[in-house]
Amino acid sequence: MQPSSKHLCVVGIQWGDEGKGKIVDVLSADFDLVVRYQGGANAGHTVKIDEREFVFHLIPSGILQEGKICAIGNGVVLDPRALLEELDQLKRAGIDHEANLRISDRAHVVLPYHRVLDAAREQAAQDVSGRKIGTTLRGIGPCYTDKAARLGIRMTDLIDPDRFRDVLRRALAQKNDEIVKLYGREPLGFEPICEEYLRYADRLRPRVCDIGQLLVEEAGRGKRILFEGAQGSLLDVDLGTYPFVTSSNTSFHGLGAGTGFSPRQVGTVLGITKAYSTRVGEGPFPTELKDATGALLRKVGNEYGATTGRPRRCGWLDMIAIRYAIRFGDIDALAITKLDVLDEFEEIQVGTHYSVGGGDVASFPTRVDTPIEPRYRSLRGWRRSITACKRFADLPPEAKEYLQFIADEASRPISMVSVGKERSATILLEPWLKPRSAGSSGAGAGS
Repeated sequence: MQPSSKHLCVVGIQWGDEGKGKIVDVLSADFDLVVRYQGGANAGHTVKIDEREFVFHLIPSGILQEGKICAIGNGVVLDPRALLEELDQLKRAGIDHEANLRISDRAHVVLPYHRVLDAAREQAAQDVSGRKIGTTLRGIGPCYTDKAARLGIRMTDLIDPDRFRDVLRRALAQKNDEIVKLYGREPLGFEPICEEYLRYADRLRPRVCDIGQLLVEEAGRGKRILFEGAQGSLLDVDLGTYPFVTSSNTSFHGLGAGTGFSPRQVGTVLGITKAYSTRVGEGPFPTELKDATGALLRKVGNEYGATTGRPRRCGWLDMIAIRYAIRFGDIDALAITKLDVLDEFEEIQVGTHYSVGGGDVASFPTRVDTPIEPRYRSLRGWRRSITACKRFADLPPEAKEYLQFIADEASRPISMVSVGKERSATILLEPWLKPRSAGSSGAGAGS
């Protein structure tokens, strides 16, 4: 990487599942701290090292790098049960890096009633309108709702036993009213929840601190910080495909509020996109392929949700959506993942603009109920495996041209290309592959 400052932010610029976990794992070797700043256990990051595969929902992907401080910011809604399951998974694999974990004392806690309400609200929405949002049912939305309504329970409350009993008792009484009277479900018991979560608190208490202060102090010592976004920019609660979005700001703009660290100190924002498009759950997806080609993308790419296991919807790369995410997310450079999934295709399509109401548009629509017809540019496939390629020069001419086309359409350079699941199957482009409009054909990039 060639950051203009020592700090870097990695974000997805599609609907999530872009391969951020692998990219963060590769990059974290050059950083001292890795920080997650929003979302919850609804996010899934998969990292494969040799024959071992790790799926993280809350822990920053940098936890696999020994000696790295991994921090969970206040913008994350934290499920202690899920977090400890991940730590125990790592220990069973012989990786005990729990001492490197830090958790914001201001992070809100996901509790059992959040999960019950998530399922109840999703079912009610489907019963009334026949349409659901497609949440992961992990309680993320209801926890963020409590946060906004100033009814939330934070980590600082959880690690104080007397305080936790008091706030839980009041919150649960209110939530049980909603669960029973509004949704007709069984109430939850106070004692089982209290005892369970106080056990979690005993283990997590040494990890809890003021993350904003920690980051400022570490940056002041010259340490390098890598910020890791969850989900994807097009799921942003403000700028994504509303209402089919998550409950947090998933772009670079969530960093400051989610950590207490100034985003002005971050020099480079790296946008991650697959070489094609996927989406889990409901919502618009203009370039979706509901045919044999889409099924082949799903099969070759193993496109099943890391969090839910649901099959992902698959389609061609949508450059209109990518350009929109680049624009509002302040993206400096791109990393392209899963390029190898396209190895089998003789012809590859890329969406370059939309037809809406009979007229061509090049901008991403605000309303999701608008009929959209994508318009495509066809490029030649390379029809051979690229997984063994270590440099840009090793790639087939057609793969190079495909990457150059993406850089040109995005008006952003490409700095990394993933050509396989393994950590080692990553091409670092030095110098970056620049758009031709920037005055460089990129012909010698990475060679």
